[in-house]
Amino acid sequence: MWMCRNHGNFDKERGELLQRRDYLTLKLTTSPDTVINLQPSAIGAQFQGEEALYSCSMLAAALTNLSHIYPDTKQENLVYLDKLIQIVNTPQLRKYDTMRWGEDAMETLDSSNSHVTYISHLAWMMCNYKTLGGDSRYDNLCARLCEAMNRRITESEGFNLLSYPGENIYIPDMLVAIVALNEYSKLNNGIYSSTVSTWISKARQQWCDGNTGLLVSYLCESGKQLDYASVRGSFSTLNCYYLSLIDENFAREQYNLTKQHFWNKGMLAGFNEFHDRKPKLEFDIDSGPIIFGLSPSGTAFGAGAATFFDDTAVRNKILRTAEVAGTTITWNNKKHYALANVVIVGEAIMLAMRTNTNPNRH
Repeated sequence: MWMCRNHGNFDKERGELLQRRDYLTLKLTTSPDTVINLQPSAIGAQFQGEEALYSCSMLAAALTNLSHIYPDTKQENLVYLDKLIQIVNTPQLRKYDTMRWGEDAMETLDSSNSHVTYISHLAWMMCNYKTLGGDSRYDNLCARLCEAMNRRITESEGFNLLSYPGENIYIPDMLVAIVALNEYSKLNNGIYSSTVSTWISKARQQWCDGNTGLLVSYLCESGKQLDYASVRGSFSTLNCYYLSLIDENFAREQYNLTKQHFWNKGMLAGFNEFHDRKPKLEFDIDSGPIIFGLSPSGTAFGAGAATFFDDTAVRNKILRTAEVAGTTITWNNKKHYALANVVIVGEAIMLAMRTNTNPNRH
């Protein structure tokens, strides 16, 4: 209760949020190898690479959010964001993607292979840099990345791209690409706005689950729904977050449905991973350890839409659950959850989600 006493008021949360930012920038604005080695080795090279990318991307989103909430921090946040982009734009950081595709994403931008998990996050980070008033150093590369994504999406069979060869299409991965194209369009006279609006229209009409109304978690390579496609709590809350950056109405609809089907009002409030069962103990690489149905990733991502839509009651309950499960540590005027020592990507995600306010309100 003491640690959560200031939650719900950004003036009172300022000190804590900036202390968490300072911890993350200390850890992550270092070198590509350091960032990769901060991720747990037990999950394997691919997921280490993915979590390293996500750690940087989510911190970049948090820095952008903090710059909207506290404009006086924008210049220092811009410096950190520049360092993160430099780290992500390295062969070491994208090695996980290179291993899966058998080629370097940055050397094959004129080809048709997707590379969407890597390219989309890097482009989004560069768009955030420009949005905050950054100079032109990334303009040409960002333009090439977005052109490649747009071309590959519009030329694909189902208006979606594979994350990796031989796997299904993952909707949250595709949404990062749509977020990046949307942000780039805002900066460049709506250049890819038709692609964004077409994707959203198709999502509404073709890719929502018939039982829950929520976006499905997976699609087959052709872009059609799978007969066995599940709707996962962690995917649904992440979808809500990304949609809040693209289409506020669609995001609100999906958020309300996600609360209806996944919200857990128990002692530890949060979002469940499944809407039709509550396993006592289960582990999944996307959601983390599922305990009595509760999804760690789903709960963390759920704070994003809760913050955006001023759902203070849900946001406060999520932050209280995070405090009970994570335990905040204060050291050298920096704060972080104890779990960040093991899963630093979770710390970055929570900071991005709890600062995801609607920029139009600032």
